[in-house]
Amino acid sequence: MLLELNIKNFVIIDELNISFDKGFNVFTGETGAGKSIIIDAMNIVLGGRATKEFVRTGEEKAAIDALFNISKINGIEEILEELGIDKEQDNTLLISRQIYNTGRSIARINGRTVTLSMLKKLTSKLVDIHGQHEHQSLLSPEKHVEFIDSLGSNNIRKIKNEIVYWYDKLKDKKKSLESLSSDDMERERKIDLLKFQIEEIDNANLKTNEEEELIGEYKALSNTEDIIKTVGLINEMLCSDNYRNDSVIDRLSKISSLLTNIAKYDNKLDKYLELINDILYQLQDISIEFRNYQDNINYDEERLKFLENRIELINNLKRKYGQDIKEIIKYKENIEKELDFIINSEKEIKNLKDEIKEIENILDDLCKKLTIERKKVGKQLEINIINELKEMNLKNVIFKIKYDKFNYFTRNGIDKIEFLISTNPGEPLRPLSKIVSGGEMSRIMLSFKNILAEVDNIHCLVFDEIDTGISGRTAQIVAEKISKIAKTHQILCVTHLPQIASMADSHFLIEKNVKESKTVTSVHKLDYEERIDEMSRLLGGVNLTDTTRKHAEEMLKLTKVCKNSL
Repeated sequence: MLLELNIKNFVIIDELNISFDKGFNVFTGETGAGKSIIIDAMNIVLGGRATKEFVRTGEEKAAIDALFNISKINGIEEILEELGIDKEQDNTLLISRQIYNTGRSIARINGRTVTLSMLKKLTSKLVDIHGQHEHQSLLSPEKHVEFIDSLGSNNIRKIKNEIVYWYDKLKDKKKSLESLSSDDMERERKIDLLKFQIEEIDNANLKTNEEEELIGEYKALSNTEDIIKTVGLINEMLCSDNYRNDSVIDRLSKISSLLTNIAKYDNKLDKYLELINDILYQLQDISIEFRNYQDNINYDEERLKFLENRIELINNLKRKYGQDIKEIIKYKENIEKELDFIINSEKEIKNLKDEIKEIENILDDLCKKLTIERKKVGKQLEINIINELKEMNLKNVIFKIKYDKFNYFTRNGIDKIEFLISTNPGEPLRPLSKIVSGGEMSRIMLSFKNILAEVDNIHCLVFDEIDTGISGRTAQIVAEKISKIAKTHQILCVTHLPQIASMADSHFLIEKNVKESKTVTSVHKLDYEERIDEMSRLLGGVNLTDTTRKHAEEMLKLTKVCKNSL
């Protein structure tokens, strides 16, 4: 139920706050007063297209807020949870839309910014606008099957639940089959590729730490000449007296001897003598190690070539299968499993195909049962719609439901259903959306709403100019129909007919005035005396007389009796 609508700086609306009641709320006013502007604002806050033209001249932005009570709306909590929006404890829901003079707009639900698709998903559960806007669910063939099902018995719901269960299983099985199956050529190509990759890695006989060892040996072997030369020079520096007259060891030996001679005069020199001797002994050991290392250096050209090829092989495998040998081995293990799965999947593929066929047979049977049940409901709906329309002076109407089938299963069965109608003798049946006459369209939509009122989950219905093209007795019938729907739904109705206005539970007058050289629209909820004045205007025009006032008062009294009898 819509509780409040706040509009600011929207077209010719300066600032407007409307509090709605349950039941039948009606809007009347002079032509051009702004009735359609209020409907436009409501349509935009529900997710309709917004442009900068809606922003009041001279203002930066327009703002529209709609406050709803959602306590009796089925499925709304699931949508809020899906959108990640917290539900208020008092069961209220605030939808806001701001439109800037740049053309940009922002939508919010309970203060959280949302996309228009998110907004529309939610508001489709809140309001159904019948007018020149997109919230015309009865004109959409995709919705027709839902209307049939909503009028159906528990049997339809039970069959649909079974269809959903088996449809989801079918999707899972087909997904599994798709992941296993491919054409034979592609499958063989995949097997050949995996076998080649496994063989390539196997032939390399990789060891986990091999690369580091190979690189180390390669560096040493490829630099043998430099190593021999450098080690020889070091030995010469350590031991040979040809290197600048004295070797390092010779010089240290002389230093040791000199220190030995003078240490006997000062025992403080003993520690230096000991350090020099230690260094001397270590250098002598190092010299021996270097000579041994030098004697054992062996340049092997074949070994160097082997190392180069081996390292190149590992680098090639790394480029294909991983950053290091561990990753290459892990990759091989994974593709071995994949190859085994593909080779052994033939049996699994056959099993899946058998299961899919079995599920399709079950679904086919369930869909046939659902079609039978829907046609039972549809047959009664055809009768009820024709009766409703005849009551509203469409005497020669023909209403039929067209049944077709999709060539695939859906969660909703395979039925493709569309409502067709002919309102005049000799005219062919046409889809509801092709009806041209506004008066006919209004009555057709109202007939559906009246039949679906008890099961329709959308609790707020907006009728914008529902009275187009009707008058007299037909207008009275339409008024009674709307009043009957208002017993279970909240109705917001824009009208210019006194028959419809008289049936309202709450009557709002929309007026246009000039304020400080600017045109503004205002809305005022009428009391009883004010309703008589407005009803008099609807009945007799601008000049109100005692006769029209009495007529208006009498109409309101008769309406009260009529409403009680509905």
